[in-house]
Amino acid sequence: MARTDAIVLGAGIVGTSIALHLAKRRLSVALFDRRSPGEETSYGNAGVIEGNTLFPHPFPSDFGALLRVALKQAPEANYHLSFLPQIAPWLLSYRANSSFERRMQFAEVMRPLFGRAISEHEALMAEADATRYLRKDGWLKLYRTEGAFRDTAREREVAATFGQEQRVLEPEAARALEPSLSPVFHRAVHWPGTASVSNPLAVTRAYAARFRALGGVTLNGDARTLRRDGKYWRVDAEEGPVDSANLVVALGPWAPDLLTPLGIKLPMAVKRGYHRHFRPQGNAGLTRPVVDTEIGYCLAPMEQGIRLTTGAEFAPRDAEPTPVQFDRLMPAAQSLFPLGESLEATPWMGSRPCFADSRPVIGRAPGLDGMWLAIGHAHWGLTLGPVTGRLVAEMMAGETPFCDPAPYRAERFLGG
Repeated sequence: MARTDAIVLGAGIVGTSIALHLAKRRLSVALFDRRSPGEETSYGNAGVIEGNTLFPHPFPSDFGALLRVALKQAPEANYHLSFLPQIAPWLLSYRANSSFERRMQFAEVMRPLFGRAISEHEALMAEADATRYLRKDGWLKLYRTEGAFRDTAREREVAATFGQEQRVLEPEAARALEPSLSPVFHRAVHWPGTASVSNPLAVTRAYAARFRALGGVTLNGDARTLRRDGKYWRVDAEEGPVDSANLVVALGPWAPDLLTPLGIKLPMAVKRGYHRHFRPQGNAGLTRPVVDTEIGYCLAPMEQGIRLTTGAEFAPRDAEPTPVQFDRLMPAAQSLFPLGESLEATPWMGSRPCFADSRPVIGRAPGLDGMWLAIGHAHWGLTLGPVTGRLVAEMMAGETPFCDPAPYRAERFLGG
C-alpha cells in the first residue's frame, strides 16, 4: 500500500498542471491515467493559448445558420439525431447563457484566469525546458463577408475596454503576415495577445517530466476503482493500490462516470471535435493559427503538419466517429490555404467537457471530504491548464488564492 499527500485523477493538461503545482509545493503526488500524459483530449486542439479571450462562442441567433445546422449542412456543427433529446436541455441552457449580459458576466469572472494564462504557461515551460514550443505571434480571425465582420463590432469594442490589443486588417495587410493565404476574405483581425504552441502533446509531456523530476509519480490505472477507506481515498494502479486524504478529479469528459455514482450530478455536456494534419503544397506555410470564422474551422501550424480542426459535434461521447464536417469545410479550407495530402489515414477525434455557462468547475467537491474538482474547461483546456493548476494548488495548500475562486464552485449548479 502506497500513501501520498494527493492523488490526481486525469493526466491531461489540466491534471498534469495541477500535479506539477502540488509537487512544486513539496507534496508527494500520484498522477493517474489509463494512458500516458496528454494522450486523450489534450492531444487534439488548435494549440492556442487564448490570453485575449473574453466571450464564449454564442448559440446561433441567425435563422439561416440554425437551419443549416438543422439540415446537417453547416461545417461548423454536426449532431446525431438520436442524441438530440438527451442534449436538448443543455442546448437550451447554453442558448440562455448566450445573451450579451450573460456573456459579459463570463468575461468578468473568467478574466483572472485568461489574463494569467500565457504567463503561467511561460513559467512552467521555463522550468520544463519547453519554451521551444511557444509562439507569441497572436492569431488571425478572418471574415469572408462585411456582415460577419460587422456582427463582431460590439465584442471588439468590449475587448478594447478590457485593454485587449487588436489590429483590423484588410486582406493584403493580413497576407503580409501570412503570405500563403488566398484573398478570399473581406477583413481580418489580428489578436497579438494570443500565444500558441507547435505541439500540445509535447508540452503536456514536458510538464509531466518536470513533475516526475520533482518526485511525482505517474501511474496507469482506472479512476473508476476509486473508493473510500476510512478517511482516505483509494485508487488501484497496475503496481497496486494508492491512497490519500486528498484527491483531485481532473478527468475531463470522463468525470461524470466517477462523480455521478458518488452523488455529484453536474450538468456537463460533451462537444466532440476532430482534427487532421496536412502537408502544405510547395513552400506554403503558416506562422500562427488562422480561424475562418464563418465556416468554423482553424488552420494551425504544428510540428506534425498543418492541423485542420473542425467545429463541434453533439453526439454520445463514446459513439463511433462521424467526421462529416471535413467534407463540408474542405472546399473553403483549400480555397484559403494550399493544403496538400493528408498525413493520417483517419481523423483524430476527442471530446470537450462543457458546462452551459462555459465556466469550469474548480474547487472542493460538495459533500465529499478531501475531494477537489477541476473539470469542464470546454475549448480552453490547454489555455487554462497551468493557471487552474496554480489555483487548485493554492487552495489545497491553504495559501491565499491569486483570485476569488467562488465563481467556479460546483455549488452554482447545486443551489449552494
